[in-house]
Amino acid sequence: MPDTNNKVLYGIEQCYVAKITETDGEINYGTPFPMPGAVGLNFDPEGEETPFYADNVKYFIASSNQGYSGDLEIAMTPEQFLTEILGRQKDTNGAIFENADDKTARFALMFQGQGDVKNRRWVFFDCTATRPSKENNTKEESIEVGTETMTITMSPRSTDKAVMAYIEPNDTNEDVYNSFFTKVYEKNAQASV
Repeated sequence: MPDTNNKVLYGIEQCYVAKITETDGEINYGTPFPMPGAVGLNFDPEGEETPFYADNVKYFIASSNQGYSGDLEIAMTPEQFLTEILGRQKDTNGAIFENADDKTARFALMFQGQGDVKNRRWVFFDCTATRPSKENNTKEESIEVGTETMTITMSPRSTDKAVMAYIEPNDTNEDVYNSFFTKVYEKNAQASV
């Protein structure tokens, strides 16, 4: 019988973002929109362990989970992300304006990674992003594509402390897995009809 568990995970594709609105302590997500051109995402845990010593040993260790932070590298930041998440304004001619007073929004970040057996889909429930750094290079004999990189902070959600979730397809969750990018996944979700 073949092994149905992944041995390795690699790559990033199908990156989506859903804007958060929070009213009276209730979080709602907008319809996810694509972030094409994802080159890479790295994220490191945030938080710390605090040991308590008694009887000449580490008697108890308190651990705090403050989510993750890392960098999302993308070919080019989509206009919808610039306006809906980073708060930039689009004028009547289609020019995008960045202002020192732009108000950024929180969002859920979803994406897929490949596995050697099956793909895995992730959601980080409460994220913020910095303005993207840009890389533009002069054209030489060959074209070197410049990318944009933004730092993403993935925090525990204020309502229930959920940080992230991931799902892989199996015999019982095919509909839920297939509709993963249509709305932000919630615990024990049923497929959208």
